[in-house]
Order: sequence, then C-alpha cells, then structure tokens
Amino acid sequence: MSASRIIAVANGDGIGPEIMATTLNVFKAAKVPLEYEFVEMGHHLFDKGISRGMTDAAVASVEKHGILFKGPMETPKGGGGMSINVTARKMWGAFANQRHFRSLPGVETVFSRAGKKIDLLIVRENIEDCYGGIEHRLSPDVTLSRRLITAPGSHQVHENAFEVARKMGFKDIACGHKANIMKFTDGLFLNLFRETAQRYPDLNSRDIIVDDLCMKLVMAPEKFQVLVLPNLQGDIVSDLCAGLVGGLGFAPSSNIGERISIFEAVHGTAPDIAGQNKANPTALLMAGIMMLRHLGLVRQAALIENALMVTLESGVHTGDFGDSKIPTSGTLEFGTAIIKNLGKKPTTVPARDENEATETKTQVPLPVPSNRVLVYQQATAEIVGADFFIESHDNPEDIAQVAQPLGGDLFNLSVMANRGTQVWPKGSKFTELVDVYCLRFEKKAAIKRPLDQKDIMALTQRTSETFMLQSLEVLRNFDGQRGYTLVQGQ
Repeated sequence: MSASRIIAVANGDGIGPEIMATTLNVFKAAKVPLEYEFVEMGHHLFDKGISRGMTDAAVASVEKHGILFKGPMETPKGGGGMSINVTARKMWGAFANQRHFRSLPGVETVFSRAGKKIDLLIVRENIEDCYGGIEHRLSPDVTLSRRLITAPGSHQVHENAFEVARKMGFKDIACGHKANIMKFTDGLFLNLFRETAQRYPDLNSRDIIVDDLCMKLVMAPEKFQVLVLPNLQGDIVSDLCAGLVGGLGFAPSSNIGERISIFEAVHGTAPDIAGQNKANPTALLMAGIMMLRHLGLVRQAALIENALMVTLESGVHTGDFGDSKIPTSGTLEFGTAIIKNLGKKPTTVPARDENEATETKTQVPLPVPSNRVLVYQQATAEIVGADFFIESHDNPEDIAQVAQPLGGDLFNLSVMANRGTQVWPKGSKFTELVDVYCLRFEKKAAIKRPLDQKDIMALTQRTSETFMLQSLEVLRNFDGQRGYTLVQGQ
C-alpha cells in the first residue's frame, strides 16, 4: 500500500459531522492511504469573535498539507461575518471550481424518466467577479458593486477547463457569458476563452450567452459536456444543473488551486435534520472521490465510486430521494451499504476501472507569494478623461450648466448618464432618474499633449468643490482602443 498522506479535515456545521464521519468510514474500509488532521472551522467561531470562521491553527494545517476536505459550513446572518467558503477559496487561490453533474442510478428525475443521460462538468471561475464583495452605498438610493474580471484569473480558469475536459475524455467545451451586455468584463473572459481554445484543436469549443444557456440546459442538458463560466453566473448555473440530476444532495465540488485545493459538497448545513441520522452523504462522498483522483489515488476512487453506484442501483436511499416503496436508510446505514458493496461493479452505468495504477503525489509545498506573469504586458495606456459619479437631486440640464465650465482648457463634458442611460445632451423626459449621475469629461480634440494624473486630480478638485462626489473612474485607451463603454443611448 502507498505511504499515507496527511490532509486537513473540517467536519463543518449542521449535518457536516455526520456525513463526514460516514465518508471517512467508507475511506477506511476501502483502505485509502490518508491520515487526517482535524481542524477547527465553522459557525461557532464567529461567536468567539474570529471573523474569518477558522482558527490560526486551521489555516496553518491547510497551508502545510495543501488539501482541505470540508463539510458544509454556515455563514452568520448579519454581524459582518463573511462566508467561510468564499474566504477559503480566495485566501488560498483556489481559482477553479469544478462541479460534476451526472445521472445516477436510483435517482429519478424528469430526464432519467425520458431516458436522457446527463454527464456535465461545470468549471467556474472561483475568486473574482462580484464575489470580491466590494460594495458601497453612494447615496440614500444608490448602491454600487465593483465587478472585477482580470486577464490572469480568466486565463487560469480557461486553462484548467480545457485541461480537465481533455483528461476526463470530454470533446465539447462551451463558454457561458453575457459579453453582449458586459462588453469589457465578460468580453475579456470570452476573448481569453477563444485564445485558449486555439491551443486545444482536438476539442470542439463554442460560446453561448448565459440566458440562452439556461434555457437550453432545461430543455436538452444531454447536449452539453463542459461549461466554463465567470463566478456569479457559474454559481447560478451550477445550482440549476444540480436540479437536473436530483438536487444539491448529488452535487460534489472541488476548488483547485496551484498550491492548495479544497473539496466539499455544494449543499448547505441542513440544521433542521442535524444529528438525526437523516442526511444524505452522497455529495460529500463524491467530492471525496474527486479528491482521491486529484491526489492520484485512482484505484481507491474507482473502488468507492463503483460501490456507491451499486448501492444506488440496489435502491438504498436516504429520505430525500429514492423509491418510496423501499424503506429509508439513515446516514450511517447508507454508508454501511456502500462498504458492503466494495469490490462490486454497477450494471446500469459504466464501471470505473479499479486496476488503474495508484500514484500518490508528493506533498504540496507551502504557498509562495504569487508572481504571475501579466497576460497583456505590452498594452500602451493613454488617459483620455474621467467619469465622476455625483449625488444630486437637480435635473440634467441644470447640472450640465454648472458642470460644463469645470472642464477648463483640457476637458469637455461629453455626456451625462443616470443608471447607465444617457440623459444629457440627449435624452428622454420619460427616463426615470435616481440621485446619482455620471458626468463624463473627455479630452478636447484640440489638446495634443498627453494627459496625466495631475490633470485628472485638478479636474477632480474642481468637481468635488461643486458637487457631492461619490466615486470616479479614470478613462483610458489601451493600444488605441477605448477602455470604457459608451453609455446607453450615446
């Protein structure tokens, strides 16, 4: 047997300890060569004033061993505590969230009844997008969230998606996006997908607008194999896909980073059934199988997966699914049934090859500061203006009359927008207005010298002396191409 490797394990909240115990019992019976260092994470730590929901010792353990296997964890409502799940992914650079959704024996769905088999992998960018949680209240009526999509982050997740598609034998990969509306953020994500696809000519690549994707997934999910999406859209679409295969109880998740990776079930803590031996451990067990494959323990992964499929084929089920004519099994009994089926092969789904060579990876080293090379190193940037977000209850014409002189010798007030829609110099009297406007000042055509930050700061001072300034964005062109969108109606 291979030498044991140590991983960090967090039981989680609610049903977490029960499903984790069952999963590790199956691992033990399958002679998985792992040892466990249990770490303290969870909701109770917020009550002790530990705002990230994990102890320093837990952080040290994960960073030492490079793997975290965790149960579901509750995020406190109110009080400023942030999600442990999001914190862990971002803190440890687990940039690719992989969720594998499959039709499973014994789990009846609309599609299984129609004879349609689903085998779909979603790769979701995991640490950027709206999940930065960068939000501000600009006025009594207006809030702002900054959505950050970066070239390095997009490059990472696309490389991962194409590599895992090839490794798992998939031939089709699609990028879900909303680049028709969010032309710079989703546009960057899509452009890097297309650039990455050129290096994988053996895979059929395409893109699809995310709302069209959702419709097609509901109608014909069997036509998709691998999907790669930005963080927020990927989160929503992956939960939709969980519904296609029976619910979150069958949704495993891996969060892959260059140094540290996290494996977990997608579902929540289910506090209403905690401690009652009713929870379904399937999702966490399947996440554990993903972890074993990540570690090179492919034989043990195949052994356990085959036993799980045989158990589902036989009709053994917890209370959240299965044939109502067959008595419900508890969490522990479900695990015991899987253990009894170790060594057996399923007949209604393809069996995994248990004779694959076992290869245990060397221990992941301590993370080092990232020195990731920029994707677009040679871009030439030129300052061409600024957008000023101001709070005002005046009408657009009155605001423009006061704002135009602020441009001075260098800038023109070119357009004014409210909620992204042009309201000056053109607009409609039927456009409903809120109390934050965007004043766009752009470099006058007659100005030949380059603008610099001193020019922007002088304009900022004049604007802030006249209006309640809430936020500003410097407008720049990159390699001669506009680095900002036109307002709607411009």
